[in-house]
Amino acid sequence: MKSNFQHIFLPRYFSRSYAVSGNRKGFTLIELMVVIVILSILAVYVAPKLVGREEQARQVKAQVDIQGIETALKLYKLDNGMYPTTEQGLEALVRPPESGKVPKNWREGGYIEKGKIAKDPWGNEYIYLSPGSHGDYDLLSYGADGEPGGEQENKDIKSWEIE
Repeated sequence: MKSNFQHIFLPRYFSRSYAVSGNRKGFTLIELMVVIVILSILAVYVAPKLVGREEQARQVKAQVDIQGIETALKLYKLDNGMYPTTEQGLEALVRPPESGKVPKNWREGGYIEKGKIAKDPWGNEYIYLSPGSHGDYDLLSYGADGEPGGEQENKDIKSWEIE
């Protein structure tokens, strides 16, 4: 005997007789339509937030890379009492420099974990100048266009402007 609660509040496919009979073999058209509508609503709200963020993500990655290289440069200076020169470049963080003033306390294994200076997110080399015009060194990426200056995606990412 069915209770009134079950008869009034539960849909037919939750009823005992329907579940036991095993006649249900797939999704109904209405169930599929509901799922499609829900996914469409999610796509309408989520897609615009994700589109256009790729360039912003590249700029943030360049900032994080520059901060990592700055940490390696500080460790280099701590060990050697100076930063690598422009001529020695960032390669001095990976291999002991052979030109200019050769450091005496260069750390075995280098100052960059991966043993290689990464390129910026646009595939260009980071620019390193020491001494720099904005401090002991200048470290920057020229952005998407690979040229000095620029706005939006072409904006230069500079170590002295990163907070």
